[in-house]
Amino acid sequence: MEKLGFVPQKDIVYNKLLPYADILDEESNDLLGKIKGNLGRAVQLREIWPGVLFWTRKLSTYMRLYGRKFSKEDHVLFIKLLYELITIDKLEISMMQGLARLLINLLKKRELLSREDLELPWKPLYELQDRILYSKTEHLGLNWFPKYLVGIGLMHITPNRSPINNIIILFFRYFPESATQEMLEEWRPLLCPFDVTMQRHLVNLFARLANDNIGYIDWDPYIPKIFTRILRSLNLPVGTSQMLVPRYLTNAYDVVHVVLWVSALLGGPSKQAQAQLSGLFNSITSFFHPSNHGRWLMKLMKLLQRLPASVVRRLHRERYRKPTWLTPVPDSHKMTEADITAFVESMMQPVLLAMFSKTGSLDAAQALQNLALMRPELVIPPVLEKTYPAMETLTEPHQLTATLSCMIGVARSLVSGGQRFPEGPTHMLPLLMRALPGVDPNDFSKCMITFQFIATFATLVPLVDCSSAVHERSDLTEVAREMCSASAEFEDFVLQFMDRCFALIDSSTLEQTREETETEKMTHLESLVELGLSSTFSTILTQCSIDIFKVALEKVFNFATTNIFETRVAGRMVADMCRAASKCHPAQSLKLFVPHCCNAINQIAVNEEVLSEEELDKELLWNLQLLSEVTRVDGDKILPYSTQLVQILQLTLHLKCKQGYTLACNLLHHVLRSTALIYPTEYCSVPGGFQQPTQDYLPINDWGRPGDLWNLNIQWHVPRVEETSFVFYVLDLILQPELLRLQRYAQGERDMTRDDVLQSLSIVQHCLLGAGSLLPLLQGEPIPELENYRDAICRVMRQLLQHILEHSEDDTKSLFSIIKIISDLLHFRGSHKQEFDSRWKSFNLVKKSMENRLHGRKQHIRALLIDRVMLQHELRKLTVEGCEYRSIHQELMRDLLRLSTSTYSQVRSRAQSVLFTALGTYNFCCRDLIPRVLEFLEPDRSDVTQQQFKGALYCLLGNHSGVCLANLHDWDCITLTWPAIVRSGLSSAMSLEKPSIVRLFDDLADKVHRQYETIGIDFAIQSECRAVAVQLQTSGVPLPQDPVPSDQEEAEGLRKQEEKNLDSYLPSLCLKTFFTRCSVWCRPWKFEHNAIGFMSLLLRDDHPLPSPAILFFVKSLNHDSLLVRKLAISAVAGIMKQLKRPHKKVPVSPNELCGLKEPAGMIAGDRPDNQWLQYNSSSLPRTQQDWEGCTFVEKTHWGYYSWPQKLMMYSPSEEQPKQELTREEMTEREQIIYDHFSDPVFINQLIEFLSLEDRKGKDKFSPRRFCLFKGLFRNFNDAFLPVLKPHMERLVADTHESKQRCVAEITSGLIRGSKHWSYGKVESLWELLCPLLRTALNNITVETYADWGTCIATACESRDPRKLHWLFEMLMESPVNGEGGSFVDACRLYVLQGGLAQQEWRVPELLHRLLQYLEPKLTQVYKNVRERIGSVLTYIFMIDVNLPYTQPTASPRIKEFTERVLLRLKPLTEGDEEIQNHVVEENEVGEQDERTQAIKLLKTVLKWLMASAGRSFSTAVPEQLQLLPLLFKIAPVENDDSYDELKRDAKTCLSLMSQGLLYTEQIPLVLLALQEIAGSSSWHARYTVLTYLQIMVFYNLFTFMSDQGAVNDVRALVIRLLEDEQLEVREMAATTLSGFLQCNFLSIEGPMQSHFEALCKTRLPKKRKRELGSVVDTIPSGDLVRRHAGVLGLSACILSSPYDVPTWMPQLLMNLSAHLNDTQPIEMTVKKTLSNFRRTHHDNWQEHKQQFTDDQLLVLTDLLVSPCYYA
Repeated sequence: MEKLGFVPQKDIVYNKLLPYADILDEESNDLLGKIKGNLGRAVQLREIWPGVLFWTRKLSTYMRLYGRKFSKEDHVLFIKLLYELITIDKLEISMMQGLARLLINLLKKRELLSREDLELPWKPLYELQDRILYSKTEHLGLNWFPKYLVGIGLMHITPNRSPINNIIILFFRYFPESATQEMLEEWRPLLCPFDVTMQRHLVNLFARLANDNIGYIDWDPYIPKIFTRILRSLNLPVGTSQMLVPRYLTNAYDVVHVVLWVSALLGGPSKQAQAQLSGLFNSITSFFHPSNHGRWLMKLMKLLQRLPASVVRRLHRERYRKPTWLTPVPDSHKMTEADITAFVESMMQPVLLAMFSKTGSLDAAQALQNLALMRPELVIPPVLEKTYPAMETLTEPHQLTATLSCMIGVARSLVSGGQRFPEGPTHMLPLLMRALPGVDPNDFSKCMITFQFIATFATLVPLVDCSSAVHERSDLTEVAREMCSASAEFEDFVLQFMDRCFALIDSSTLEQTREETETEKMTHLESLVELGLSSTFSTILTQCSIDIFKVALEKVFNFATTNIFETRVAGRMVADMCRAASKCHPAQSLKLFVPHCCNAINQIAVNEEVLSEEELDKELLWNLQLLSEVTRVDGDKILPYSTQLVQILQLTLHLKCKQGYTLACNLLHHVLRSTALIYPTEYCSVPGGFQQPTQDYLPINDWGRPGDLWNLNIQWHVPRVEETSFVFYVLDLILQPELLRLQRYAQGERDMTRDDVLQSLSIVQHCLLGAGSLLPLLQGEPIPELENYRDAICRVMRQLLQHILEHSEDDTKSLFSIIKIISDLLHFRGSHKQEFDSRWKSFNLVKKSMENRLHGRKQHIRALLIDRVMLQHELRKLTVEGCEYRSIHQELMRDLLRLSTSTYSQVRSRAQSVLFTALGTYNFCCRDLIPRVLEFLEPDRSDVTQQQFKGALYCLLGNHSGVCLANLHDWDCITLTWPAIVRSGLSSAMSLEKPSIVRLFDDLADKVHRQYETIGIDFAIQSECRAVAVQLQTSGVPLPQDPVPSDQEEAEGLRKQEEKNLDSYLPSLCLKTFFTRCSVWCRPWKFEHNAIGFMSLLLRDDHPLPSPAILFFVKSLNHDSLLVRKLAISAVAGIMKQLKRPHKKVPVSPNELCGLKEPAGMIAGDRPDNQWLQYNSSSLPRTQQDWEGCTFVEKTHWGYYSWPQKLMMYSPSEEQPKQELTREEMTEREQIIYDHFSDPVFINQLIEFLSLEDRKGKDKFSPRRFCLFKGLFRNFNDAFLPVLKPHMERLVADTHESKQRCVAEITSGLIRGSKHWSYGKVESLWELLCPLLRTALNNITVETYADWGTCIATACESRDPRKLHWLFEMLMESPVNGEGGSFVDACRLYVLQGGLAQQEWRVPELLHRLLQYLEPKLTQVYKNVRERIGSVLTYIFMIDVNLPYTQPTASPRIKEFTERVLLRLKPLTEGDEEIQNHVVEENEVGEQDERTQAIKLLKTVLKWLMASAGRSFSTAVPEQLQLLPLLFKIAPVENDDSYDELKRDAKTCLSLMSQGLLYTEQIPLVLLALQEIAGSSSWHARYTVLTYLQIMVFYNLFTFMSDQGAVNDVRALVIRLLEDEQLEVREMAATTLSGFLQCNFLSIEGPMQSHFEALCKTRLPKKRKRELGSVVDTIPSGDLVRRHAGVLGLSACILSSPYDVPTWMPQLLMNLSAHLNDTQPIEMTVKKTLSNFRRTHHDNWQEHKQQFTDDQLLVLTDLLVSPCYYA
């Protein structure tokens, strides 16, 4: 701290462990000072780009390298400055994204800053989000946002959501206290109870509320409600019919929120939440069984995996986290030990079932990992019980993979034992030994999981034989003694593992696995096995004691040296094992390997001719390979052998055989790398290894011990002077001559064959790779005595490249090599980015699989911590700061560009990928390169080949992650590239015959459209922002060096900024002139499309287009190409918006308008003070005077919930801009449009085009055309009506769908565009429109009714209903009059419904009128009209919601309507005869009887019930329950195929109603109705009661369970129906009972069991009493029924636990088996039950057997084995 001068907020601890940690403080302070100074300076000089952008990037790099290593005041200033920057109006999105990401990083650790330190206003952020996510102009193409902004999420920080939302999530902790109230006032008027998405967001809000305030809110009264909703939201299939309602997603809560909420409810004094949670898991456990599968499974698995993690997070917060300013949990509500146990117990059963799920065992493994942290003694034993048998099984390998992956999850809890589970560690050795057979060459997945398993355990445990301690020490516990004596087996284990590996290697040599013809490379699977094998072996050796290591080393040395392996597959695996050995203890290993290999090589290479052989001796190759791998060890230990190694290198680098010199190059690379890099040399789990004697050190105490971050004692390898000089000695000896040879070849002074060139290049490349970390960057400071080899290589490569491209361009292999070398020259500093990324990834995976989330605080194992420090070191190496772009880089980039446009496609693609990486690395090099790329596209150049042309296009396109040159956010570049792309259509190299070129142009256009965003023109930086910047420059430590800019500099900055704002718009003008100049029509159509596409991207909302461009777009409306017309329509609609004249608004007070005082308290709904808004036919504005005196409120939501603070309304018409302009008063831009649209010829052509059909059957009402017409009529009043009127009349009379669609689009545009017209004009407009619409509705067809619906709905959206009274009155005339047949009636209703639905609560009078009109017509004969009426009724009653603080609605109410309907249905409810569907007969005349009418009415009512079940907000009301008896009567039991609409609808209705949500007070009513129906005479009704009950109880499970009376009623009802006289009803009752038992709604208790047993004993009369002659069977049926009921009851109990055997089951099975020979139907029931029992318990019969006594087993086996037929 003395060095830093401040207390850092939270720096990265791993930096302190680096070998050069002492220099970091100066380095970081220097950088921080620069960042503060320059960032502040850039803001004051108003230089957003590049200044602010460059320095904010620097800041985020600083945070990656040093963490939050700045003082608290700097932290706050950075956040404030960025907050000001991000909320600059009109800031470009991409800049904002960058700033947002940085802000997220600054805010992430919320404990660092409390609300006292930092307070931020919420309004600017809301306005920002509103501007972007709900942009008013984006849909018109005036604002282009990149695609990834669209996803809106509200709660969790997720990487895939846009940064803007994530910021809001992090910021809400820093909003002022008053913010909540202000937000409510702002948004309350916008809330709408009819919106179904509200539920999901509410769950999210509640979850966060609960989680942030555990213990401060009493949730207990709501818990049954909460859990019922959660259970419903899982959408599980239940009951026998299993008909799922598409509940319009209202119930699909996000599992993440549910989990957060549940974990926050646990604990506390009442324990209620845990009881309900256990209930929840009990009721859904059987869904987890692997035999069940469905769409719902993913959700359940997610729940299972997330919940334990969430509880662990909560425990960590309560017990282990340092207290911070965040709300603490009060002691009364912290989770107690008992709470944890209860939680773990409730989850164990589903988790154990999920282990073998179809979706894989990963979710279960993660759940087990977290559960084992809390209660190892409950979690691990059952998993072990499953694991041991799985290791023995041969037939079910998937069991092994599943159990092993779960064991890996709990490994750490198992090995570390602890007080809770001391016997844990004793399982380790048996597990390891039994896992060995899994190393199996024939089963790949088994092999990999076994490697992972062994490696996991080996990392956690030192493999030391400490059995001697048993005799030497007396202080050991029983378990410790057991562990010590067991540890004697470690040596055995290691050797057996090696034998297994050797067998694996033997079976995967090339000769065995390949035919000659196949490739010689490793396959993907083999390389994975190789990786698994080498990492596991190296882990084992790292953790061995030295004694075991010596044995292992000898074994592996013998194996490697007595055999000769081929070098492709087996050789690599063996060499890897040897490398692992030499890495652990280099001195011992090198002593064996190096002399052996060197001798072998020297002996063979004694005779000269070996050097020039094409095929080398296998022994030579193998020894070379072995040597190249074992030298990848600590550089210190290699130096003693340096002379031998150099001699071998000199001997082998120039072998003729390619395989030979490649291996030699590897050796060179590894030797240089080992001596030149910085890296840790050991990863043992205990610092200092295990070499101490057992008297004072017991290794078993270190089992599973985490590494101690502060005493890691990392052993670093830092290159010493001798090593560095050795590296340069090797370079002088080997690299120097190669460079000379290549240079002389390039200058034409000597000849080399291609193979020689390739060989030299290979040597150069490996030298560069080996010594890269010691070579300074290109053109860096030259080291005095030593030559900078990087520059030397660069010089030679450029010469060689020129030479090859001129003389032998087809030598692609050398070119590949050169491209690779250029890439390393530019970027390589000791490690590659991709390698680093994949290591970072795997580090995170390992960390996840072994971390301890409960205790937190980086309690990782030591090897992992060392790995993290190493990654930190590499990260520093890789973030070479946004490098300066020097001349040498420029030359290399040009070379790459030349290669990117060469003749061979592979050379091109490799060069391009290097080029794209470089473009991302060096600042500002794109501008330098673009003109050179575009040269290839020039139309007047004739020397460009097709390959060059393609290469250049690919360079513009870029790769998927990097820069796209065609689309830089910079005017200068766009002005160059876009015209060039369009012009290239005339180039001679361009041929549209080649599909690849066509595809490239498509991709380019597509990418530009996808990624383009409107480029900012005017940025003004506010003064607050500059004030923060001054603070940043003048305060805190380190103080910036640069002075604060003077006033002159500031003024200069302002001037430049304004100039830049002006300048940046000029290019778009150039583009316009450019487009008008080279008129687009002469080039191929593809380029016309591109041209107009690019132009349409240049529309923006702050600067209208210049006139020539407007002319161009208006003309394009009548272009021959459909695509061009479509783009032009969008563009002209946008231009209309640009030219719109603003209308003035003034604030008004709603209370003055209605003359009432403000109501006290919050009340939503229809109140006196919003009545004036509603449609009232007696006071409609029907004269000019009324019209002007009427205040029109356009938005539907104002006033329903509450009034906004300032209601903005349009001021009177005299203050508005002049409406009817003459042509002279218009601007030039408006004149262009006016002239064209007043021209009848132009309009003729336009309408002709608009009424063409595009894709038959796929066309829909087009919002773009609607926007175009709306804009025309809004901006130009009714100027164009006279020209359009004849067309509209002609089109509306034509029934073709495209003609009708066209007139519908114009009509809706007209209605919406007439918003500000004067009364006279509006009136004459409706005089024209009403007859038109009547004609249209009479001519309506199947194809067009949707378009007219959309037309009217669009016209009514956000419009005051009083403004459209002509329309509503016309639609209400008589929708269902039978003229034109049923179809037209249905369509009229549909169109009317579209209009009324948009108005929601503001038209109660119209809704009443409509209902009154429809009620007599409910007995409609036609199905389509009935369905439509059903849907309309749903909308009529939509507003009748029953919510707290809401006035009863003025619109129609369901209650009254239902009462009227029930009266008319009386004839059906009273009679008992069956209700038949009514079929229309042709010759029916006159009135039909009441009964038939009632049936027809019922059919319509059913349609209404079905439509409203999925849509409406609340559930069925008590009145609808009165319809239940009627429905039960009709609904069929069996699935009959005969199409009977009435029956099917009744069945659907019941299914939907049973899934409805019930409130506590409704339950008794429903049960009463059901009990009444259960007594009815129709067995169909009784049967259906049961199916209804199943679903209803499950979907309202916790609401029922919280009411004991209801539970008893249900039980009584089911048991009563068990004794029903009808067989089907009895069986269904048994099924229902078994379901209730299974989801723990009822429990199996003594009285119930004894009741069934008593029933079973009902005596049946003996057979012989029957008279022989009698035909009828005289068994008194009552007795038989009772006996059958008892048997069914027992059977229900048995079937209720399909996957386990509870204690009561064996006895019940015995009781049941006594009835096997009873009369039918009892015998059948018993047989079915037994066969089901056998089916469900078959899988785990071995475990289940334990529950039975021997006698019971005998009986059971008799019953279950089918009798032999031959006995």
